[in-house]
Amino acid sequence: MNISATNLEQTWRWFGTYDTIDLNDIRQTGATGIVTALHHLPIGSVWPVDEILKRKKEIEKAGLKWSVVESVPVHEDIKRHIGNFQSHIENYKQSIRNLGQCGIHTVCYNFMPVLDWTRTDLEYVTNDGSTALRFDEAALAAFDLFLLGREGAENEYSDEIINEAKIFLKNLDSTKKEVLMKTVLAGLPGSEEGYTFDEFKGMLKSYKIISAEDLKNNLYYFIREITPVAMEAGVRLAIHPDDPPFPLFGLPRVVSTEADAKALIDAYDSPNNGLTLCTGSYGARPDNDLPGMAKRLGHRINFIHLRNVRIEKGRTFHESDHLDGSVDMAGVMKSLILEQQNRIENGRSDISIPMRPDHGHKMLYDLEKETFPGYSLIGRMRGLAELRGLELGIRKGLTE
Repeated sequence: MNISATNLEQTWRWFGTYDTIDLNDIRQTGATGIVTALHHLPIGSVWPVDEILKRKKEIEKAGLKWSVVESVPVHEDIKRHIGNFQSHIENYKQSIRNLGQCGIHTVCYNFMPVLDWTRTDLEYVTNDGSTALRFDEAALAAFDLFLLGREGAENEYSDEIINEAKIFLKNLDSTKKEVLMKTVLAGLPGSEEGYTFDEFKGMLKSYKIISAEDLKNNLYYFIREITPVAMEAGVRLAIHPDDPPFPLFGLPRVVSTEADAKALIDAYDSPNNGLTLCTGSYGARPDNDLPGMAKRLGHRINFIHLRNVRIEKGRTFHESDHLDGSVDMAGVMKSLILEQQNRIENGRSDISIPMRPDHGHKMLYDLEKETFPGYSLIGRMRGLAELRGLELGIRKGLTE
C-alpha cells in the first residue's frame, strides 16, 4: 500500500496568559499548531468574535496556527438538564458559529460531571527522577470516605481498597491531607473557575438523582442540538473521554469505553460529530483495545491526544513515558496512519488530523518551574519528539 507522506498535524496545548510557557518556546519544539481556549471567559457565555480573533492573531504573530479549541466548556446545567440549560446550549451554538467564522474548525469538549480530570498525586517520582501524574485508588478512597465523608461511598469500594485507604490515611499529617484535597480538586486546567470543598460537596449532591442513563441521554440531546450548527459552521466536534474512565464519587461516566464512543457517534450520524482519541484516558482501562479503537472508530477521530499510562494494580495507574506503558502506542500510530490513507482514498479533506503530546513528565530544568500539572515544556517536547520519530518509522516501514 502506498502510504501518503501527509503527517499528523503536530500541535501543542497552551493556556494563554495563564501559561508560563511562551509561544516562541513552543515554536522551537517543532509543533506548528496551537491547542488553546479563551480560559478567561465564564463557562456558559458566548465566545465573541473579537476575543477569538485577538487570540488567533497573537498565535499567528508567533508563526503558529490556532488549530484546535480545547475546550469550549459545557455548563453543568446542560449536563444535568436543569435551570437555563437550553440558553447555555444556544450560547454554545453561537460560540461554534463564531469559531467557524474565524477559521477555527476543530473543537474538543467533554461531558464529565463536576471535574475535567482526577488524580491523587501531581508529583509522583518515577525511576529516572522525573515526576508524573498518578491516580491511586486507595488514596481516592481515603479522600472520599474519610475527608469528604460522602454518604454511601463505602458501598462503592471493595473491602481491600477500604482497608488500604485506612492505612493510607494513617500516614497523612494535616499538611498532606490538605495537599490531597487540593490535588483531587485541581481538575479544571486553565480555568479561573474551580470549587471550594463545600462547593464540591454541593455539586456532588446535585448529581445524586442523575443516573448514567440520564447523563447519556442529556449528552445525546446536546449532540443533536449542536452538530447541525457545527456542520453549517464547518466545525468538527471531538468529545474527550472520561479521565479516568470509570465512576468516581458516585458520579456517572458515559464516555469511557469503545461501546460508549460508538453509541455517541451513532447518536448523530455526521463526520462533524466526532471523537478525541485520548490514549491515556481510554488506556487506563485494560479492556479498551486502543489500536483496535483507532482502527474501528478512525473515521470519526477528529483530534488525537497521545500519552501513555502504566496500570499498576486494579484502577491505580501513573502516566508513563509516551512510548513505554500499558498502551501499545506503535499499534495506535499504525492504525492512525492507515486511517489517513483511507481518508485520502475516499477524497476527504480532513487528512492531517491534529495530534498533541498529551502531558509529559516534569524533568530537568522544569522541576524548578511552575507549570500546569502534566504540562511542562521539556517532558512534552520529549514526548513529541518520540511520537514524531515513531510516526516516521512506521510510515517508512509501510512503504518498503
